[in-house]
Amino acid sequence: MELSTAWLEWLVLGTGYELMLFASVGILLFGLDDLLFDALWMATRRRRSSLVPAAPPIEGRFAVFVPAWDEAKALPAMLHRTLAAWEGEDFRIYVGCYPNDAATLFAISPIIARDRRLRLVVGGREGPTTKGDNLNCLWAALGEDERADGMRFAAIVLHDCEDHVHPGELALYRRYLGENAMVQIPVVPLITRSERWIGGHYGDEFAEAHGKELVVRSRLGLPLPSAGVGCALTRTALALLALERGGDPFRRDSLTEDYEIGMLIGAYGLSTRFVDAVGPAGDRIVSRGAFPGEIEKAVRQKSRWIAGIALAGWDHLGWLGPGRPATDAGSGPGRAWIARWMLWRDRRAPLSALVLLAAYAGLVLTVAGWAGQFLMGWQAVELSDGMRLLLAFNAVMLCWRIGMRGHFTAGWYGLREAMVSLPRAFFANVVAMLAARRAVGLYWRMLRSGEVVWDKTEHPDYEAAHEDGFAKMPAR
Repeated sequence: MELSTAWLEWLVLGTGYELMLFASVGILLFGLDDLLFDALWMATRRRRSSLVPAAPPIEGRFAVFVPAWDEAKALPAMLHRTLAAWEGEDFRIYVGCYPNDAATLFAISPIIARDRRLRLVVGGREGPTTKGDNLNCLWAALGEDERADGMRFAAIVLHDCEDHVHPGELALYRRYLGENAMVQIPVVPLITRSERWIGGHYGDEFAEAHGKELVVRSRLGLPLPSAGVGCALTRTALALLALERGGDPFRRDSLTEDYEIGMLIGAYGLSTRFVDAVGPAGDRIVSRGAFPGEIEKAVRQKSRWIAGIALAGWDHLGWLGPGRPATDAGSGPGRAWIARWMLWRDRRAPLSALVLLAAYAGLVLTVAGWAGQFLMGWQAVELSDGMRLLLAFNAVMLCWRIGMRGHFTAGWYGLREAMVSLPRAFFANVVAMLAARRAVGLYWRMLRSGEVVWDKTEHPDYEAAHEDGFAKMPAR
């Protein structure tokens, strides 16, 4: 055998084995982490909270915050849908825009001029700043209206410019905010036929996250992350955060201010709850929205989530947040450690992406090694009994993981989408690896420059997307 061939054999087989070993150990640890959480989910299924709140519903007007930057295509349709869906409810929608976003201002100004339930708030700074900064401008405008009208809003609802709200959403918030500082309802990504493979993976992930992750946290009374849409907070809770932060409840220097505000409310000892309920018409009360269907846009959005939650969130929240004394005092060391475990699960995305990258690279080199054995007579790498056992155990856990993902996808979208979720996991992994790489660069630029800019996702014309057909979510 020539020296160059022997060197290539050593490189391919040796590197492939080491990568597979590293990936196998990582997959084992993450698999055990997920398996433990699945066991917790099954163990708490009998601990369902009462569907009927003990406290009476809250009364008063609701404020709906809708921050916008470059949303001329999506925002007008969202406003029309929301006004029609919530006809008869007592609310006011605050739309936050920027003075240099002429397209959005021209698109929504006629709608706002015709309906007194809409309030346009144009910030004093050119955009984009950050979503948190935009929300703080809406909070300031709310305070101005309260002083001018001599009234006080009861709660604040968070929504985005592409959302499809449910007619029974505000009534649900009124029922549950009587005894909770924050209420989150399920967020259901709309899956179009033309964007099933990239956009559809959001449906799989949200189905499991909002069908299991948030459900368990809510049952255990742990801090509950806000999704930023389909979320309502009492005005008192936001006022508390505003007092702690010098007047602004939302962090201006955060890419995921929605996630952080939910965790902080729970850390301060206030009650938060995830509610998956059925409306009067027999359908589930959820917030629907279309997600990116192109890989570049999906990577951009997920990198913002990873940078904000897994990296910058570590800086902002630590492991318990500023409300550490209240959290520890009210729950004891056991629950405090469970809360830290949940934070770890929120922040493990970069490490998961590294393990995935090693697994795929190891798989490619393993296939190349098989080809070398067949074509050039390379010697196969002998696997130890321990390695064989590790691979077999990981294969069993992978089947379990795929089964759990399919179970939750089927509950939200039906059996057909559950079957598609199996091959769609590959696209989800590719997006996760590319997003983690971009998130590290984004976080590094934030540290060097000290500036955070709204790294938003472009939203297409969702009315046109609706004509293409959405996968339907059956009521449970």
